[in-house]
Amino acid sequence: MTLQEAMKARHMVRKYTDKAIPADIAAKLNERVTQNNEQYGLSIKLMINDGSAVPGVIKLILAKGVNNFFIMAGPKGADERLGYCGADLMLYAQTLGLNTWWVGGTYNRKGAAEKSGGATPVGIIAVGYGQTQGVPHKTKTADAVSSYAGDVPDWFKEGVDAALLAPTALAKQAFIMKGEGSTVHIDCDNGIFSGVDTGLVKYHFELGAGKENFEWV
Repeated sequence: MTLQEAMKARHMVRKYTDKAIPADIAAKLNERVTQNNEQYGLSIKLMINDGSAVPGVIKLILAKGVNNFFIMAGPKGADERLGYCGADLMLYAQTLGLNTWWVGGTYNRKGAAEKSGGATPVGIIAVGYGQTQGVPHKTKTADAVSSYAGDVPDWFKEGVDAALLAPTALAKQAFIMKGEGSTVHIDCDNGIFSGVDTGLVKYHFELGAGKENFEWV
């Protein structure tokens, strides 16, 4: 499965089986984590067989079997980079046959900070074998989140379609993408989640549009 295929197949999954992540798969995930940390100056960490991420009441109501997760942490102000790398990790995990869930609010923030060595967490990503494959989230139309000056090129259309597949906090999709020539600008206004959402959406847009076809401005 390619990342592009994973982007279309990945949906939020909150409930997981007790099937363990094999050592070879965990090693691949850790390698991807290391690549992201080194390239973007982050402190992301993968926790395996650790059920401390999600508070008990949330487990009872929403989640089940969340025993593996990425701690999405880095220096203060790294929200966009963490969103971007989080998108990469979720889609990469999907290519390995795993399911994911980005948790931006209902997680053990203090514990996540301690386990990441004191870095600032912006969320966790549950990862494992889902009880289901999830369902597509409700989505806005391309016209509602984008505009282009002139005839719209295919790469821009494909980028916007991919951006609409990105997970965003509270599923608000509170972003606007504007294209002109070979440049694209993104505005995102989702409160404290704006930075993370921007990174998540940018990664998806690049995957759909092809980074070689445009530049961010």
